[in-house]
Parts: sequence; structure tokens; C-alpha cells
Amino acid sequence: MTDLSQPPLSAEPAANARPAKAKSEHPANRRATIVRWLRKTHGWFGLWGAVMGLIFGVSGIWLNHRAVLKLPVAQQRINTQIALPDPVPATPEAMAAWLQQTLNTPEPATRTRVEKAKPVAWAERPAKGDGAKNEKNADAPREPAAKPLMQPEQWTFNFGGATSQIQAEYWAGNRSVAIRQTDNGFLGTLMNLHKGVGMTVPWILLVDTLAGCLIFLSISGLWLWVMTTKRRTVGWTIFGLGSLLALGLAISRL
Repeated sequence: MTDLSQPPLSAEPAANARPAKAKSEHPANRRATIVRWLRKTHGWFGLWGAVMGLIFGVSGIWLNHRAVLKLPVAQQRINTQIALPDPVPATPEAMAAWLQQTLNTPEPATRTRVEKAKPVAWAERPAKGDGAKNEKNADAPREPAAKPLMQPEQWTFNFGGATSQIQAEYWAGNRSVAIRQTDNGFLGTLMNLHKGVGMTVPWILLVDTLAGCLIFLSISGLWLWVMTTKRRTVGWTIFGLGSLLALGLAISRL
């Protein structure tokens, strides 16, 4: 009579073989898990940057070829003068606040630039032969030297965003401010979004996330290619040639 309480001898080697097989499959399973995670993450990052990548791609092509192809950018410019109040705002901050109220802009100036007074570059200078004349007349009484012609202090204020910009220019001593308003069309707005002209901090941070997406997509794409491609010689050759070409073009412009 056969004793059924004990397993047959052939079952014992099979039981011992299962852990060994599981151990041998562990590296392959881990590799498959990494590849699966990379693909999912790569896809989500690509989806996040798809819309902004389309905007930056179209505007980037337009910016690169606008000079050669003379591509038109619909813009409307208006130049005018605004009389200053009495008394005139004494500081750039006071002038910026007055301009914001007068121009009825919702946001304060995005940029304020102050250029100090300085001698003008085109002021008259003594000719080369004047040095010899001065030596001959050294004993003659000298007249007081004339003061150099000075350029007054200049204040420049920028208002607006991607669709419309207002630039106000004030020269110290004037009784008016020069105003230049530019209204952009669709393509002009895209170009300003690309360059960040007049944009606020949230937009700049949003663009930073796109830059981070591009960095991650580059690294994850290369990693996926390494882990899923067996014939890598051609790929590494293309990658190396592309890197050398980009590096050479960058160095040639330095």
C-alpha cells in the first residue's frame, strides 16, 4: 500500500528548481519594470510640454528666418507726447506710478531703466594740430576751459505684456514724456511669448518647467534607446556626429 502522506521523490527537485528559476528571472523583470516606467514617464512629460513645445517651435522657426525671408509681423505703432504735471515727479518710482495712472495700465512698469547724465560722444574735441599751438602759446594767459556738453539723465519705463507694449521715455528737464505704443498681431504675440517680453514671473516659471521637460525627455529618450536597442553602433555614431556638429557651430560663434 502506497503511503500518500509523503510526496514522491521526483517532486523534491522540482520544488528546488523554482527558486533558482525565479532568481534567474529577477534581473530581466527589473529591466522590464524600468523600461515600462521610463516609457510612461516619458509619455507624460511629453504630453505636458506638447502644447508649449508647439508654440515655441512655430515662433522659433519664425524668429530664425524672419530676416532672410522678410516675414511680416503685424504691428501697429503709435507715437505721442504727454505733458507732465506741476510739479514734475522727482524720482523714477514717482514717475512710474504717475505713468501707470495716466496711461490706465493694470500692471506697474515691468522694467525701469535709469541712464545717468554723461558727456555726449559727438562733442567737439581739439584737432591734432592744436597741441603744437598750445605749446607755442604756453606763456599766454589761459582762458577757462569750457564745460563739456552733457547729455541729461534719461528714464525709460516699459509697460504691457505680449500683445501690447508701451514704452515711456523721459529726459531730465523736459516738460513732457514721449510715449510709444506697439500693438502686436498673432505672430508678434507668439514671438513675444517666445522671448519673454513683458511677461510676469508665473510665465517665466512655466517656461522653466518646459525646459525641465526637454532635459528629462532627452535623458529618458537616450536611456530608453540604450535599454531597448541591440544594434547601437549606428546610433552612437549619429549621436556623436550630431554632438560634434552642434559643439563646433557653437564654438565658431564665440
